[in-house]
Amino acid sequence: MSNENMSIIDGLYNAFAVGDIPTVLGSMDANIAWNEAEGNAYADGNPYMGPDAVLNGVFGRIMQEHEYFNLKDIELHEMLNDKVLATLRYDAKYKNGHPYNAQVAHFWTLKDGKIVAFQQYVDTKKLNDAKS
Repeated sequence: MSNENMSIIDGLYNAFAVGDIPTVLGSMDANIAWNEAEGNAYADGNPYMGPDAVLNGVFGRIMQEHEYFNLKDIELHEMLNDKVLATLRYDAKYKNGHPYNAQVAHFWTLKDGKIVAFQQYVDTKKLNDAKS
């Protein structure tokens, strides 16, 4: 099952990279519990329950507030109990003209081929400083 989990998360990142949000959302369980890092402006809706909540509360806001938002240097790490850890960087620029490059970890939990939980860890000071 773990190779399948790694493939699902890899596919999600590949889809996100080309703006294929329907595929990203399609990899999520209908009852996904999505948590942004504490201190992140997008954490105000934690936990986001279901793909529509993630789309509107996180992805939509990122698209509205950024000139670009890229995920770089993604490394996937197989964990026990249907979990995958991704380490990566956000290479992004707010529409206010402030860029940032932040270290990030995403902790994914899968069940029966779908993502059931997500937890983000990120340098929120770097994000918040760029947003100001």
